[in-house]
Amino acid sequence: MAGAHPKVDVLIVGFGWTGAIMAQELTDAGLNVLAVERGDWMDTATDFSTTFAQDELRYYWRKELFQKPAHETLTVRNNATQTALPMRSLGSFLPGVGVGGAGLHWNGQVWRFLPSDFTARSHNLERYGKTAVPDDMTIQDWGITYPELEPYYDKFEYLCGVSGKAGNLSGAVQQGGDPFEGPRSREYPNPPLDMPYAPMLFAQAAASLGHHPFPHPAANMSRAYTNPLGVQLGPCTYCGFCEKYGCGNYAKSSAQTTILPVLMRKPNFTLKTGCEALKLNLAADGKTVSSVTLIDADGQTYDQPADLVILSAYILHNVRLLLLSGVGKAYDPNTGEGVIGKNYAYQITSSVGFTFEDKILNPFMGAGALGMMMNDFNGDNFDHSGLGFIGGGYIGVLQTGARPIETFYNPNDLTTWGGDWKKKVARDYLKTFSVATHGAVMSHKGNYLDLDPTYRDVFGRPLMRMTFDYTDNEHKMSDYLTDRALEVAKAMNPRDITPRYRKGSWDVVPYQTTHNTGGAIMGTDPKSSALNRYLQMWDVANLFVMGSTAFPQNAGYNPTGTVAALAYHAADAIKSQYLKAPGQPLVQA
Repeated sequence: MAGAHPKVDVLIVGFGWTGAIMAQELTDAGLNVLAVERGDWMDTATDFSTTFAQDELRYYWRKELFQKPAHETLTVRNNATQTALPMRSLGSFLPGVGVGGAGLHWNGQVWRFLPSDFTARSHNLERYGKTAVPDDMTIQDWGITYPELEPYYDKFEYLCGVSGKAGNLSGAVQQGGDPFEGPRSREYPNPPLDMPYAPMLFAQAAASLGHHPFPHPAANMSRAYTNPLGVQLGPCTYCGFCEKYGCGNYAKSSAQTTILPVLMRKPNFTLKTGCEALKLNLAADGKTVSSVTLIDADGQTYDQPADLVILSAYILHNVRLLLLSGVGKAYDPNTGEGVIGKNYAYQITSSVGFTFEDKILNPFMGAGALGMMMNDFNGDNFDHSGLGFIGGGYIGVLQTGARPIETFYNPNDLTTWGGDWKKKVARDYLKTFSVATHGAVMSHKGNYLDLDPTYRDVFGRPLMRMTFDYTDNEHKMSDYLTDRALEVAKAMNPRDITPRYRKGSWDVVPYQTTHNTGGAIMGTDPKSSALNRYLQMWDVANLFVMGSTAFPQNAGYNPTGTVAALAYHAADAIKSQYLKAPGQPLVQA
């Protein structure tokens, strides 16, 4: 092992959205910040030039921007009676790698969770009674409320220049926005994106059924924008290459296009790429992290001491590092004791495909969050009495761009080759779309993360093991959403309709979402949560854990807006409270 390195004020492990946010905020407070990222440096001009950014083979099929399973993978199973096996190629979810993390390849879908999402347990018990939350459903209240997070949602939206239309300004419902959203303090910084034909057809059909469609809030610029840090973004060109691609037009918000142009110039900030965290080292009393063992790009291993350590890697890496380091008590699904690995959750999706005979939809144009949505059946926006489930999700038509190699429509036909198939694809490419559903997953006793007893990585460390399956609650909820989506699709009067219900067990092979959550959750009690309301470890006071790792269960929305709001909230607490009494808990257990 190499010699000791000088202590830093703050060590950030992982450098995506939350790492960049925390570094920007804490360097502004005068702290000396070191961030380590195991992937490579990437910036817009060098790595996402428009001359090659829209390379479908490179980015979609060969997964250029994603974690390589040969470097790190995990094992998966549906329940504890099965033997978990390694995920050899990426499928259901796509963790990012490199500076910017998954914020490079995301669509730019920016949601605020509903007020009731933050009190999922107490709210549902109060409204529907004890039978609504069975014993094996381990959902919890977050320990923080929507009003407390609202200023931080606002801060992230203005950092990103989100394009959208407010539906609730200080309690007053606004025409054209989402009437179900929590009250917001001001309008979005940019107006909605220009809406193409298919989402408008969906909106007309949904409104005809009494629903409330509105434009998706998008971190894709509807016009040129300068954010509060003085960083300029350009208007979206609707090229259709957001999802799984970096944006070469400076039109999709990422750490690269919003924060790094300012942060990288600061003398009190250092970024080391090709540098991986192997272990958190506790002080003799076990109450603080004294250092983090790192391995750099040259293969040198050393301990990096720091006064404050922030984990801001992907959820699976955060949880695995805690388990490998023995920080916090590992969750035991048999006894229900322990908190690290507890309440792993995901998302459940479905769709209804449709094809018109006489309408040209031009699906090749698009942007990551371009579409019309409705939240009438999300969260607790509708009466769940007698339905046999809690939770919900949004329904809508999202036009991300029908990229030609990956996009074809083949309703009710398993054939995917041959002359007749090619003719059908060519005939229907411009006339086909789908209504999507995007649903919540409630946490359950048998869904969790731990260390695999058999498989190890190149450093000899156990791989993460994921035990997860959809439960009856998720299937009933998703079927309900799909039925509602089918009603809207029928109201559009297409030539044919193909509902695609989510059936059977969760399968790691086909892509679904990269919205994994839980494993080191926040809450009000250290016996049932790993983190307090400021994302500080209950029993290791100088360790903060960012990201959707903290979600006690998953709501029916994309997580990034809430992930960022929690990071800003934590940064404020560190600056205004923690630095006055370093090494002390911000919440007394």
